[in-house]
Amino acid sequence: MLKFDRIGDFIIEAYKNFLDRINSFETKEMCLANEYFNVNASLCKKVDKNNSFKNFYGDTVVFNLDDTTKKKLSVIVNRLYSEVPECFCERLVSDTFHLTLHDLSNSPDLEKVAVEVFENELNVIKKSKQVSVQKIKMKSKYIFNMVNTSLVLGLYPVNEKEYNKLMELYYLFDDVKKLNYPLTPHITLAYYNVNGFDVDSADKLKNIVRELNENDSDFEIDLDVRQLFYQKFISMNEYINIINLADSSNA
Repeated sequence: MLKFDRIGDFIIEAYKNFLDRINSFETKEMCLANEYFNVNASLCKKVDKNNSFKNFYGDTVVFNLDDTTKKKLSVIVNRLYSEVPECFCERLVSDTFHLTLHDLSNSPDLEKVAVEVFENELNVIKKSKQVSVQKIKMKSKYIFNMVNTSLVLGLYPVNEKEYNKLMELYYLFDDVKKLNYPLTPHITLAYYNVNGFDVDSADKLKNIVRELNENDSDFEIDLDVRQLFYQKFISMNEYINIINLADSSNA
């Protein structure tokens, strides 16, 4: 039975329901059908047929990660690209590793999204006054397939208190841009080969992910609100810090 809690004026998914939901698809075993792997059609908006990132424009609110965490993630990504490079497109620069707090706007067409991004920035500035400086304790779960678009590392708040801190921040920015899907905290490790890959490569990838989930993907991360940024991007490999939201809250 679904249960909801309240934070201020917001009704949020209860912590137990949140855990039940992510546990239903964030599993040690990577779930891929025993057939040629075709990616989500939406990936072609971000990646061209030669597996290079396209221009893709928009804005977002993210937690930048500490150097230690980025190094751990790079070790994982190094193995993926050394053993099954055919499964992935152009590699993400390690400096772009982040955890998205709240998606805002995006489009392959700059003209279509420019006005919306401008309005978002103004509204984010207003909301930033309510951001309090704190840390949120997270724990990694498993590497998993995110809607046939990318391979990601899932995370979750270590307890209900930390969960409520995360969701309080999330709903600040949900007032800027309401989303029709719930928050699934994750770090994108790699986007798939836009052309897909065969069964043999899929089997290799599943085995590698299983081993990584057993041995290398278990660690804790402190999300530091001092590293919470409003960013704009021009591709999935090029993000620009626009506003440090912790600094804005203390202005």
